[in-house]
Amino acid sequence: MRVLNFIIGLGCILLLSQCSNAQKTNNDMNDAHKGNPYYSRTATEHLNVSNEEWQKILPKDVYEVARMKGTEWAFTGKYWKTDTKGMYYCAVCGNPLFRSDSKFASSCGWPSFYETIKENSVKYIPDNSHGMQRTEVVCGRCDSHLGHIFDDGPPPTHKRFCMNSIVLEFEPEETK
Repeated sequence: MRVLNFIIGLGCILLLSQCSNAQKTNNDMNDAHKGNPYYSRTATEHLNVSNEEWQKILPKDVYEVARMKGTEWAFTGKYWKTDTKGMYYCAVCGNPLFRSDSKFASSCGWPSFYETIKENSVKYIPDNSHGMQRTEVVCGRCDSHLGHIFDDGPPPTHKRFCMNSIVLEFEPEETK
């Protein structure tokens, strides 16, 4: 009986720990921009912030992709399968990037979009790294690496913006 009580007690502790971690994650998301004086969903001025400054402000995983041009493993990002209606913003600076109605299932393992919200939401930079010729996509406001663009998307643009979830922030559309 003591062993059974111990196992039940341990299970309850583990369950409470998981609930606590889930709450902590939700609170962290709500507080994600505390300490980032550059974050704004309405500001449009171009930011000239050094990588050293971004490194002090951004979470390590966001910094690695956004400023060091890293990438997430395919099929691991939080938005690659999301089909909820809403808006995608730059997780670094808050710049509006994509509407969910331009998102499509590309089966590449990363969230994919066929067009940006506005022409200057992003910038394009030739990328010849890793023995490939690609076009890098960076945020039009803070120059953070978002992913790459390819010419194999659906109509009407035939473009595929292949983005990293970690540098995107999603706000669901309010339903009434």
